[in-house]
Amino acid sequence: MSVHGRLCSGGLGCALAGTLAAIFLAGAPARSDDQKEKPRALVLKCGRLLDVKRGTVEREQVVVVTGNKITATGPAASARIPEGAETIDLTRATCLPGLADMHTHLIDDAEGYAVAGPLMTSAAQLAFGSIAHARVTLEAGFTSVRDLGTYRAFVDVALRNAIDRGIVAGPRMQPAGAYVTITGGAGAVTGLAPDIELPRELRFGVADGPDQVRRRVREIIRNGAGVIKVLATGAVLTPGSMPGAQEFTEEELRSAVEEATQAGLKVACHAHGAAGAKAAIRAGVASIEHGSYLDDEALRMMKERGVFFVADPYNNAAIALNKSYPEEFREKNRQTTEAQNRAFQRAIALGVRIAYGTDAAVIPHGDNGKQFATYVELGMTPLQAIRSATAEAADLLGWSDRSGSIEPGKFADIIAVRENPLENIRTLEQVAFVMKDGKVFKNEMK
Repeated sequence: MSVHGRLCSGGLGCALAGTLAAIFLAGAPARSDDQKEKPRALVLKCGRLLDVKRGTVEREQVVVVTGNKITATGPAASARIPEGAETIDLTRATCLPGLADMHTHLIDDAEGYAVAGPLMTSAAQLAFGSIAHARVTLEAGFTSVRDLGTYRAFVDVALRNAIDRGIVAGPRMQPAGAYVTITGGAGAVTGLAPDIELPRELRFGVADGPDQVRRRVREIIRNGAGVIKVLATGAVLTPGSMPGAQEFTEEELRSAVEEATQAGLKVACHAHGAAGAKAAIRAGVASIEHGSYLDDEALRMMKERGVFFVADPYNNAAIALNKSYPEEFREKNRQTTEAQNRAFQRAIALGVRIAYGTDAAVIPHGDNGKQFATYVELGMTPLQAIRSATAEAADLLGWSDRSGSIEPGKFADIIAVRENPLENIRTLEQVAFVMKDGKVFKNEMK
């Protein structure tokens, strides 16, 4: 069984997932092996098909799907259509692989801000609220996400499990389970009176020193995480936190990477400041998130070691417009916006690997596709921007063998848009057709 689909071994996430499963599956009749339906074939007739690896758009193509896998692709004129196959007409559209967002927070909501916000919503409320977030993200064409943290530990794991079991609709998920952060750090619930003690699920990943980091990462992995999220520097949206300041030491970060690697997981690292980012890169993280103050040395280190840059420039405008944020957040956002844009442009020039990430819910869930235009405005070609959310993202996920392109043997995660995205990147903001795992979740091309 793959890492992202394994069962929990305990904890809040498993309990929530089990409760949801009981609610939705109670009374479902058992089906014997001989009663199970054989996978049916579906044929997508694509007016245009984008090959993200070669960067070409082929006309009049078909994609044959059997069960949850792509089984054949090729020109419509010479394609062998399986007998009895259902045909879906996408001849007025461009087909391309399902998109992937490498930095989401499906459990959270961008509506309103309060210092004690995490204390005002129960785990159950968050779990049920996340169902809508998952659905609109999928309908926006994002069939895979890395979900990089929630204050209430393992609610994201519960959502992942519910999606994998077919209880709710949503993208494939690699959930982080909990933020791994220093006491009072960028991923901690801060701003409260010193005599208030938080419940464990709101401080699950708080750790100080290499041994404590190692212990927390082990616990997070045991509770079903698919990726580890560490915070090496301060943050924009944390009270009293300085985005450029280093928090974890290189030794602490290396402890997290070593434990994650032993379990077959990668480490995503929140880092605005260059010093914290360099420590994380030397420690062996797979990606740097945000990267507002990355300098040339950090970027060259990333290029040499194949570390991905997951930049989220589109959300800077969302933060600036959110009147519920305190002035502290808005001022830090003003300071980091232009710096991040410059770092992103320099990363493009140096050939650093870039994977698409939006930081939803800082932007509204479902608006994930709006960042493509920002990537292009900052210097990416449309193909580079699309590859950052398909082939490159699949590599960061460790799922290149199963997603990221439309090829036989890969998951049938396919979307369609009305125009050629290489000519109009904004067409990805209005995805018309979404198939995930061979199932159609949206079709406005009928």
